[in-house]
Amino acid sequence: MATKLNQILAVEKGVKSDTQRKVTDAYHVIQKLPLLSGLSRTYQPIDDEGESLPPESTRVQVKADDVLRDVGKTLTRLFDVTATKDWTNTVARADVVVDGRTLLEDVPVTYLLFLEKQLTDIHTMISKLPTLDPSETWTLDASTDSYRTEPVKTTRTKKVLRNHVKAEATEKHPAQVDVYTEDIVVGYWTKVAFSGAMPAAQVRALIERVTKLQDAVKFAREEANVTDVTDRKVGDAIFGYLFG
Repeated sequence: MATKLNQILAVEKGVKSDTQRKVTDAYHVIQKLPLLSGLSRTYQPIDDEGESLPPESTRVQVKADDVLRDVGKTLTRLFDVTATKDWTNTVARADVVVDGRTLLEDVPVTYLLFLEKQLTDIHTMISKLPTLDPSETWTLDASTDSYRTEPVKTTRTKKVLRNHVKAEATEKHPAQVDVYTEDIVVGYWTKVAFSGAMPAAQVRALIERVTKLQDAVKFAREEANVTDVTDRKVGDAIFGYLFG
């Protein structure tokens, strides 16, 4: 049974993390010089009456050649998996179909991945679009190319001082007068609000449309990812040259 691209994608992440761990470990090992060092020491007294001491020795625990060989084997697996994926990506393609309509034909899987990311950003932008205040009635105004409300007429008032005579003046007492203010209408305001926001229904329709396109691109990517792969063996050539 042929291996599919989605199967290679599934194992690639694990191969990458395993390779990184092993290569990092190898790097740390070859920095520990005592592990690469050995020693053999024997003692010979000057005469037969002298003290006899046992020999001392330390074995080499790590050899740089062996470390490189192991690193080469580890990286060969990663190089082969990545090559298999990348070579297949050049031929893995699918159509983007929305509501039975083919928008894009024969799209490479790498471009489908690009589309997915871009459509996520577009979806976020559309969902943040300002919408018209639903408490108002809006119509499209051709002269300003924006939405406007119906005119609302309100009055403008002005405070005017008034006098109220509580008691008329007499020979002995002045008149008793209260001073007060009265609001009188001096004019009218006519208010029309304008907005560059969008109707909520239009925003909802855009969100629905971009969501459908997102789903179509994801479906196309999944379809492209079932393309059969041809195993690529590049690691042996590379590390055979480097470490051979």
